[in-house]
Order: sequence, then structure tokens, then C-alpha cells
Amino acid sequence: MQPMQPMQPMQPMQPAYPWPYPRIVAHRGGGTLAPENTLAALRCALQYGFSAVEFDVMCAADGVPVLMHDAQLGRTVAAVGMRSALISDYPAHELQQMDAGKWLAPQFAGEAVPLFSQAIDFCTAHQLWMNIEIKPTPGSDIATGRSVASTLQACLKTHALAASANQLAPLFSSFSFAALEAAKQTVPEIARGLLVDRIPADWQAQLDFLDAVTLHTNHEHLSPSMARAIKQAGFGLFCYTVNDSARAREILSWGVDGFCTDQLDIIGANFS
Repeated sequence: MQPMQPMQPMQPMQPAYPWPYPRIVAHRGGGTLAPENTLAALRCALQYGFSAVEFDVMCAADGVPVLMHDAQLGRTVAAVGMRSALISDYPAHELQQMDAGKWLAPQFAGEAVPLFSQAIDFCTAHQLWMNIEIKPTPGSDIATGRSVASTLQACLKTHALAASANQLAPLFSSFSFAALEAAKQTVPEIARGLLVDRIPADWQAQLDFLDAVTLHTNHEHLSPSMARAIKQAGFGLFCYTVNDSARAREILSWGVDGFCTDQLDIIGANFS
């Protein structure tokens, strides 16, 4: 008879990240109901009762951050007659003169490309929580991370947002590891979430290096076991972009903390 082996002590389970943010977030401001990444989109989120918005920020040619998803003109801002298709070839004041609304519907014609600072002002005034996706143009990861972070820092000082008990501090997210690292170095007190399409094998090492608090991922590639591993490791778990009610309930049952949606009129702010 083999002697009994001593039992190995159980490893303590890392406590789950206490998600402090709203669970349902309006994607790109107004989802499909308003032109994305505009002040009209932010107004739409408010009209539908949302307390949280996600939007994309990239830098213009002069380094000023603006709300924009695509690095090229043509989808949400017309490229016809322009001297270049690249967002990075235009200073912010020129981008502000471009129409970012008429592509969606005539009633949004004339909606401008907003400065990041304008979006911060709006969200602060209306107590909208901001999930700020840093979206560098090719080759500008570090510069964009620094510029977005320093702009936010300056605006927070102006509004004294960090000291407000009624306003949650924003969260940075990005697919760019380098941009998040630059934001961390610039304003370390603003929390960070790493964005990935498919969760890599070294996801925890990446989160630890960035001192990130959450992992943001495509819900289509998430599994219950991976959701459980992320939560047991003590991180928040956020998904994009969930537009089906049944799927939303399914991933929430796996322990997902929150998600963004385009369907503000179907998956409301108080969805459960």
C-alpha cells in the first residue's frame, strides 16, 4: 500500500474585480441611432437613458485628439474633393469643418467632427461615464496615447472630475498595447482596459504589465471557461458589441461585467 501523499495547500482564489462602472454602454455614443462619435450620438445616449458611452479618439495632424473611428475619410466623413483621404493629414480645425452626420440621415447633416475635449465637456456636464477607446492612426500609437491622456488630464483638472463623488472616473481602452502603456505613463491614475478580438494565451501577463483592471473582448470569441478564468484572476470583463438580447443574457450569466451595444432602443440602459 502506497503511503498517502500530503495534501497540497489550496491556492487562494483571487477576488473578483468589483466592477464599478455601468453594465450597459452605448457604443460609439448613439449606436445605430445617431452618427457615431459625434455630439449628436452622445445626446442620443442621454435621450435613451444611458449613463455610459464608449467612443473612439485619434489624433489630427497637429496632435489634437478628435472623435473618429476610421483612419481614412470615406465612411462617416466624405472624401470626395478632399486633398487627402488620411485623417492624419488634417489639423483638428479642418476636421471640425467636415460633415460627420449626413452619411447616416439627412437630419444629421452638418454634424461636426468633435474635439475630444468637447466630448469630455459634454459627458462631464451630463454625468455620462466615458469608456475612451484610444484609436491611433498607423505609426502614432505612443504619441496618441500621450495626447489623449494629457488632454483628459487637463480637462479633469478643469472640471475637478477626479474629486467628484457623483461622477465615475473614465476608463481608457485600446487595441494598441503601446498606446495604453503611453497613457499609463502619462496619467497612471486613470484605469485601463486592454482590447482584444481573440483572447491571447498571455492575456494575464499583458494586463499585469499595463496595470489594467479589465479585459475587453469580442463576445463572439468568448467561452464560459475563459470568462471564468478572467474573473477568477481578479479582472473585470467587458464585451463588444452585443446587439442580441438572448446573447447578452448568456454572457452575463458567464460573469461578464458589462458590454457595449449599438441597439440602444432594444437593449436599454437598464437591461437585465
